[in-house]
Amino acid sequence: MPLPSTGTTADPELPSVGGAYALLLRCRRPLAVRYGRNDGLTLPLGSYVYCGSAYGPGGIRARVARHLRAEKPMRWHIDQITTRAAISDVLTVPDGRECDLVARFAAQPGSYFPLPGFGSSDCRTCVSHLVAVGTDFHFD
Repeated sequence: MPLPSTGTTADPELPSVGGAYALLLRCRRPLAVRYGRNDGLTLPLGSYVYCGSAYGPGGIRARVARHLRAEKPMRWHIDQITTRAAISDVLTVPDGRECDLVARFAAQPGSYFPLPGFGSSDCRTCVSHLVAVGTDFHFD
């Protein structure tokens, strides 16, 4: 069953309720990343899906709007990528769970976890909340 999608990041109709979301990221060059005890790692150029949740004030709309800003305090692991890579699409699932999204994208042929533990330091289920996908990948 396809999940609801908002379309492109220019779409102003992001829901203001809580739920899960996925960002489709296009890295046009390798990116150095640091998180937890991991230092000096490189995210290769390619396409990635980052899955997150937004149950705070403003819900999904507020969280995705933050991710779309180039200038922001570095609060979460994903901030290192969203400030240097293009977000080409956003998928939203009101009342959804980020781990369910991770499982869906990790099941895609050829997908893998490029940075174990990335974005999932508070998760006991997922290898990572960042999944590498094919360069022609699009949300259904």
